[in-house]
Amino acid sequence: MPHDPDHPPAKKFKPGSPFFRLDKKPGMLLPRKGNASVPIDVQRKNLPIYQAKSQLVNQLRQLHNAVLIGETGSGKTTQIPQYLYEAGIGRQGIVAVTQPRRVAAISLASRVAEEKGTQLGKLVGYTVRFEDVTSSETKLKYMTDGMLLREAIGDPLLLRYTAVVLDEAHERTVHTDVLFGVVKAAQRKRREQNKIPLKVIVMSATMDVDLFSQYFNKSPVLYLEGRQHPIQIYYTKTPQSDYLQAALVSVFQIHQEAPVSHDILVFMTGQEEIEALARTCRDIAKHLPDSCGPMTVIPLYASLPPAQQLRVFQPAAKGCRKVILSTNIAETSITISGIKFVIDTGMVKAKRFNPESGLEVLAVQRISKAQAWQRAGRAGREDSGSVYRLYTEDEFDNLIPMTVPEIQRCNLASVMLQLLALGVPDVMNFDFMSKPSPEAMRTALEQLELLGAVEEKEEKVVLTSLGKKMASFPLEPRYAKTILLSPDFQCSEEVLTVVSLLSVDTVLYNPPARREECLAARRKFTTSEGDHLTLLNIYRAFKKVNANKVSGQPGSMSLCTICTWALIGRRPGGVLGVKLESCGTDTGRVRRCLAHGLFVNAAELQPDGTYTALDAHQPVAIHPSSVLFQAKPAYVVFNELLHTSKCYMRDLCLVDADWLMEAAPEYFRRKLPDSAMRQLGGLRNISNVPWRSAVSSIISCLVA
Repeated sequence: MPHDPDHPPAKKFKPGSPFFRLDKKPGMLLPRKGNASVPIDVQRKNLPIYQAKSQLVNQLRQLHNAVLIGETGSGKTTQIPQYLYEAGIGRQGIVAVTQPRRVAAISLASRVAEEKGTQLGKLVGYTVRFEDVTSSETKLKYMTDGMLLREAIGDPLLLRYTAVVLDEAHERTVHTDVLFGVVKAAQRKRREQNKIPLKVIVMSATMDVDLFSQYFNKSPVLYLEGRQHPIQIYYTKTPQSDYLQAALVSVFQIHQEAPVSHDILVFMTGQEEIEALARTCRDIAKHLPDSCGPMTVIPLYASLPPAQQLRVFQPAAKGCRKVILSTNIAETSITISGIKFVIDTGMVKAKRFNPESGLEVLAVQRISKAQAWQRAGRAGREDSGSVYRLYTEDEFDNLIPMTVPEIQRCNLASVMLQLLALGVPDVMNFDFMSKPSPEAMRTALEQLELLGAVEEKEEKVVLTSLGKKMASFPLEPRYAKTILLSPDFQCSEEVLTVVSLLSVDTVLYNPPARREECLAARRKFTTSEGDHLTLLNIYRAFKKVNANKVSGQPGSMSLCTICTWALIGRRPGGVLGVKLESCGTDTGRVRRCLAHGLFVNAAELQPDGTYTALDAHQPVAIHPSSVLFQAKPAYVVFNELLHTSKCYMRDLCLVDADWLMEAAPEYFRRKLPDSAMRQLGGLRNISNVPWRSAVSSIISCLVA
């Protein structure tokens, strides 16, 4: 764990009162525009990793596997792939560098292409979902781990690649953990079949070294020094009941006392929190005395359009402070110049899966110690920095040491489907680094069986013909089935549109200064049929006008959404065998199709006005962002659950009871008591239940 003993002793502070005093002569930072005046080759030589280049190259040339621990700022992510290429290691094929997040893959590929003096997409390229910027010339390929995993379905031996660099391995996303096993198996099989060897390099700034080394055939561990400067840690004197208020107060305490050239990075949990705090910061900043100087507040989260995400790398105007409000996307992978202060709320939004109920919930929870140190490291990249932890030292001591791997706390249906598509003979005994519980794996297979994706043959679980088609989509199994069923309801064009828009990072973007205007424009498209159909209405309106004209208007759709439609919706002959046809104005067909694909996520209105999830018999509520927030439909299906003060359903669609029975009669017979079954089976035309006005209730973003 990266706790540098050379850091000064931790101190305590109280948000709302003076808690630090700056030295008269703050340390020098690198130029605000990065190193624009320093030649690229000099910048590369100035990186800490350069001192070990010869030794590293010699070791990597000889090793088939290596675990590389590189401190924050060492330069490992941009330099190791270049060193391999420059030394002729792996030139017979492609060097793949995997990243957990698309913003990292894109920004890193852009930087390396600049360092190599080549156009992005030539020697250096990247591949993320729905975007492939590579060519036949590409030898250094940055990609999300999910994309390499999808390639492995068609090429289990990964024969296009001679080296795979698994970067940010400590993050342990679902895709990363599955990829570990897939790459390890590909390496072994290539050796057994006397094919070109596959070199595997696992990299991170912090990880359980013994676990990774043991898993990758007792790989040697190589250590790199970084350029981590001293960091002063501050803990709160008392626990904070409202970490958002504490973060707000801390931002403005720093803003009033620190030089404007020192930027601030605040770690938060999600888009709604970030946008709310951003608005508050901007409002307060307008009323500060001139002595404080201006402030530029920049949000950073996964669902922002790529162009908006890249704003964090741009320097603030002279005399202006940059305040970045980010999710854990800024913990690793990306380096933001100018950060002097980090404010750590100590919270993160993460998935939790209950195998007994079969429901996956997004919930805000405490970070791990490893995450806390990763966040702290952001303050010491260019000079000494300060970290304000909005929790006490005792609370820090009680944090879990390492983040629980996502594969041990999420729904495994997609994982099981991928493993079966990869031809894994015994998915229950797949070589996971951290094995999920047998119960979670069995629940996943049961869900796939409900969806018609798997069946048992000769005491083995195999994919059905439908399951093979579902696995070919880069989507959750329920979405894939919904698309494949859509021709039966004559609404494939509409269903593909809805699923596509729900599957990309960004659908609608709210310019902060025009938020109310955006919401007002969006209200024109709301429908009492739910969020999915409202989204469809917005897309249809978009298609009617010129994209360039609309893209600058309030509430406009992001260009990546349109690119997605162009990529997967305009293929000759439809999408992966799905013939495109439209239901026109008969949107009931769309809702019926969604009911057949999302029936596991169904909820029923109770006599007391609350809702119960039919699968888990768990109390749930409609999220305020839904167009159905003030309505009381009898039955709905939803996309996900978000747990805050309540367990909220997000992205809802109004459905009829008999549609659910049509979709999975055996499932509902098992899940519901006889009395409820009679009631469910006897209800018809639920969509005619009296409504309250949904149009006036739209709140915040439609799709968060």
